[in-house]
Amino acid sequence: MTTVLDVQRFKDEGRRFAMLTAYDYLSAQILDEAGIPILLVGDSLGMVVLGYPTTLPVTLDEMIHHAKAVARGSRQALLVGDMPFMSYHASTEQAITSAGRFLQEGGMHAVKVEGGGLTALGIPVMGHLGLTPQFVHQMGGFKVQGKSEAQAARILADAKDLEQAGAFSIVLEGVPNSLAARVTKALRIPTIGIGAGPGTDGQVLVLHDMLGMTTGKAPKFVKRYANLAEEIDRAARQFASEVGSGSFPAPEHTYSANGAAPASKEAKDEVKYGTS
Repeated sequence: MTTVLDVQRFKDEGRRFAMLTAYDYLSAQILDEAGIPILLVGDSLGMVVLGYPTTLPVTLDEMIHHAKAVARGSRQALLVGDMPFMSYHASTEQAITSAGRFLQEGGMHAVKVEGGGLTALGIPVMGHLGLTPQFVHQMGGFKVQGKSEAQAARILADAKDLEQAGAFSIVLEGVPNSLAARVTKALRIPTIGIGAGPGTDGQVLVLHDMLGMTTGKAPKFVKRYANLAEEIDRAARQFASEVGSGSFPAPEHTYSANGAAPASKEAKDEVKYGTS
């Protein structure tokens, strides 16, 4: 199983690595079998799965619910739970309780915080700097951060502080590629970029963006490796059409009343997963 020590080894060996978001059992199972070393149960699920306009309405209970599903589907990946807005802002005690729930109830191995802390308590923490969605209103929208020298200096200083505080890695989001490369070079711990150029140690994308399941214009940093939204649309339309025409279900999709054995191994498998 991938651990935080493996992530550090990736950087030490100059090995670039991938991280993807996962929000449910099935996607976690598929990504785990594909060998993705880190799965992030991101608070982006609020926008991607739950339909919120931003990540701000996502609750800790919602995050734990999805974390538990991901933990059931993964066997090898390092699992990181995203601490949602107002789950760690009020006090250190609140942060400890929230992070503890991710590990104890959610089955996570680490948490991600827009900032840092908690490492002294034995809770592995992934930091997050740059375009931090929980501060979207303070930033005036989803805008690239670190474009001015003052902003860049602050992000670099914050990254060093996070490393000093014990973070095992840092996500750099929505920053110029030159700044991301500069931060990466200055740190011993690994950086993971999203909209931060190729100079980071690893890269992360939202699964649904990567698979082309989200609609509309994608952010500049997203590469769609598939176009599943179109494929799902095509399949759904074909299903509805065949139901309407009566061509589905066909004889090979039905059971006989005489108790005859299914005609194939596939049919036997269908019986196992059927409702009758």
